[in-house]
Amino acid sequence: MNTVGTDAQSRLISPQLEELLKLVGDADSVELKLTVPNEDRRTAVEALGIDALDARIRQVFFFDTQDLALDRAGVVVRARRTQGAPDDNVVKLRPVVPAQLPEDLRARPEFVVEVDAMPGSFVCSGSFKGEAKASVAEAAAGRQPIRKLFSKPQRAFFATHAPDGLELDDLSVLGPVHALKLKLTPKGMKHRLAVELWLYPDGTQILELSTKCAPADWFKVAMESRDFLSGVGLDLSAEQSTKTRTALEFFTSRQ
Repeated sequence: MNTVGTDAQSRLISPQLEELLKLVGDADSVELKLTVPNEDRRTAVEALGIDALDARIRQVFFFDTQDLALDRAGVVVRARRTQGAPDDNVVKLRPVVPAQLPEDLRARPEFVVEVDAMPGSFVCSGSFKGEAKASVAEAAAGRQPIRKLFSKPQRAFFATHAPDGLELDDLSVLGPVHALKLKLTPKGMKHRLAVELWLYPDGTQILELSTKCAPADWFKVAMESRDFLSGVGLDLSAEQSTKTRTALEFFTSRQ
């Protein structure tokens, strides 16, 4: 048995990369994300041909307790209003190990296991998505119970993973964050790119670029995207911010 070769190969793969490869292999999709630093924003707009008038307007609401009990449990509850589209929602659990999820849950078309990867970090999430069953605007204003936004299977998924005794109607409305989103295929890039600009009430902005791909293609897409974005002058080593984390911290710090 060639243990020398095996040991050499194992040293070439870090534990983090080994974990990522395993998660990707069991996921439904991979989303590669990059937060553009403020000083690179003009470069990104010009190099990618971003036209804000092509963007669709969104309002994004999160639901959690004031001390972020759901966040600590790895649960994200979100609803959105989108210009020209039905309201939608999601109950998300992260991190997850895909192989440990119930088979009947994985079989549901509205349940998606996705690896989100950005420079320096990654996380695997299980997202129970759906079209809102009631008006998000009405629920956000307190004129509809929050639970009415979600389907019975979504509510059951929430109950399984939320802290004991915490109900959807116990949650606070955190939001909205206004966002602009558009999709484009920049000249010279092989993959479709999603561009999101989140506008927080204090003037903070996060510009995120992302592209989705099949798990089998993730490494090729990641390398091609890296080469293209660095080639147009974007800093891929800049500190990364997450849209959800920024929103949760903003709204709970001001209550």
